[in-house]
Amino acid sequence: MTARNAAALASLTLLLGAAACTNYFEVPIETPIAPKMDASAFQRVLIAGFISGGTDDVDANLETVRLLRSQLRARTPPSSAGGDAAAASPADNQAPAGGQAQEIRITSERDLEKFNPIFADVEFWKRIGEEYQNPLIVTGTILFTPHQTSGFVTQQREIYDSLGRREVRPVRMWMERKGFILAPRFIFIDGRTGTVLHSEALRDERLYPTQQNTPPLSAYFEMMDGIVPSFLGTLSTQKIRGTRILLR
Repeated sequence: MTARNAAALASLTLLLGAAACTNYFEVPIETPIAPKMDASAFQRVLIAGFISGGTDDVDANLETVRLLRSQLRARTPPSSAGGDAAAASPADNQAPAGGQAQEIRITSERDLEKFNPIFADVEFWKRIGEEYQNPLIVTGTILFTPHQTSGFVTQQREIYDSLGRREVRPVRMWMERKGFILAPRFIFIDGRTGTVLHSEALRDERLYPTQQNTPPLSAYFEMMDGIVPSFLGTLSTQKIRGTRILLR
């Protein structure tokens, strides 16, 4: 008997046992996920702003700074490893090369690569760290761009036969869709030394039917809702909640 057959037989046996058992109950469980980096040495987290580009409909730098600060304050107590989420005022939380970023039109990830030397400027980040009590500095880049595509998609469609009986069938159809791509890169810098501790690039894409009017800001927050947990998981332990079924 192969390992695959043995596994299938074991699964079938478990399934039959569960079906034969009349008493069972669900038990909630929490599985801790270790943080991607050790932030226990920092008492403060400074959201220092992002170099952003893409569409002018959303100020990705400003919205991301506000969102991350609120998330850190809501989920990370001051005494925890995440540290204090207090940072400079929003007016000060601009990307370090804000003047240059305004002069150059940023529409692609290649445009953002021109600013990579900024994040390697150890002396600059050490000065920022000294000004804000040696925090863990969060900076990086944000690209939020409109996107349009076309192709076959599968949709569920109601079909009625000659007797009026309803049936739902998957139907493939050609559709024009438009949406947005959100590509943040979070860079975590040690405010004591000015060196990069961790960098993480994420990406999300959302497409909508062309007849659906989705505001850019709504799409941005919809995508950030899935990105923020990964950001928080870099700094502190996260818990995944689920259930297990116990049989009697």
